[in-house]
Amino acid sequence: MILPKQSSVSTLRTLTFFLCLLLVGCQILETPSPLSDSIPLIPDLLNFIDQRLALVFPIIQAFKNTITSDPLGITATWVGSDICNYTGFYCDNPPDNLTATTIASIDFNGFQLTAPTLDGFIDQLPDLALFHANSNKFSGTISPKIAGLKFLYELDLSNNLFSGLFPTSVINIPTLSFLDIRYNSFTGTVPPQIFMQTLDVLLLNNNNFMLTLPNNLGDTPVVYLTLANNKFTGPIPRSIRKASSTLIQVLLLNNLLTGCLPYDIGFLGNVTLFDAGGNLLTGPIPWSFGCLKKVEQLNLARNLLYGQVPEVVCALGNLANLSLSYNYFTKVGPLCKGLIQRGVLDVRKNCIIGLPDQRSAKECMAFFSIPRSCPNPASFNIIPCQIHLTKPQETTKRHLLSYSALSRNRVVL
Repeated sequence: MILPKQSSVSTLRTLTFFLCLLLVGCQILETPSPLSDSIPLIPDLLNFIDQRLALVFPIIQAFKNTITSDPLGITATWVGSDICNYTGFYCDNPPDNLTATTIASIDFNGFQLTAPTLDGFIDQLPDLALFHANSNKFSGTISPKIAGLKFLYELDLSNNLFSGLFPTSVINIPTLSFLDIRYNSFTGTVPPQIFMQTLDVLLLNNNNFMLTLPNNLGDTPVVYLTLANNKFTGPIPRSIRKASSTLIQVLLLNNLLTGCLPYDIGFLGNVTLFDAGGNLLTGPIPWSFGCLKKVEQLNLARNLLYGQVPEVVCALGNLANLSLSYNYFTKVGPLCKGLIQRGVLDVRKNCIIGLPDQRSAKECMAFFSIPRSCPNPASFNIIPCQIHLTKPQETTKRHLLSYSALSRNRVVL
């Protein structure tokens, strides 16, 4: 009887052991361990077409785990080894190995994703060349590690919830040519070095930057310069003339700029749009503005400008819109009157006798009762180019691309 009993016990122990294994196995299949524990093992189980994709897989999955809102269900596609087909991710061959496959660009524009930070995500994707994330709800600050992205040339963080100081780490990205951080809550100053960066596009509008425009502003090689709707102060630097070969569109509107318009703006021969409306600029318009032969839109409205509107400006052949309303101009000539009649020139709320919808005599007297002057007054009558005072041609309003930066949507240049 003893032997059968021992055999029974042994059999029971064996059955219990296998039952435990079965239960544990079922538990593993039904209730996986937390994502942070399982991620490192997954690349070994999946089949990636390139080792570089296997390396970034855990980074993407960790970022996915931080997303708190995904109303469009974007991250539901971020599953499995086929990273190149994840929504928003795009693969290509990296410049340092044309036979490899890697994540080269990310386009999250309009995805409406919410996450507390991008740190540990884009700064950990070593081959990233382009990152667009307009119209999401990403917040926090920008990691200094982003400077290590040696291929990054386009960075669009616009229309998000980023805060803190200007992300100075972008200054150390040698390949960067497009920087768009508009419509966020960045504050403080903008480092002057950004105007020496080899950028084509610099969009800083609609933040809370507070800075006297630096003297090296003209060193910028950008084509589109948008500083609107901030708290930039001081005069427009005379150095702006140094950007004459590259600068095409300039938005300085709705800041706190002071001082007189520099004669040097007249050297911006390629500019099609110059908007400095809604500031505290004063003095007359320099006659050098008559050299802006390509300008289509010139907006100086809502400032403290005065004097006569120069006829040389009203003779500009490509001018489609000249906005000088809400200033203190006192006189217009026959060419300018012709533009008023055609609806090209707006001089409402000035001090021009004989024209409708002007300021009251009391307002004008109060303004001119305070002595006003500009440095180097002789420069206002210098014209550094050949001009012909002829009646401007009929023009149609064109689509000026920089104005699209004043909306929250993605900018397509």
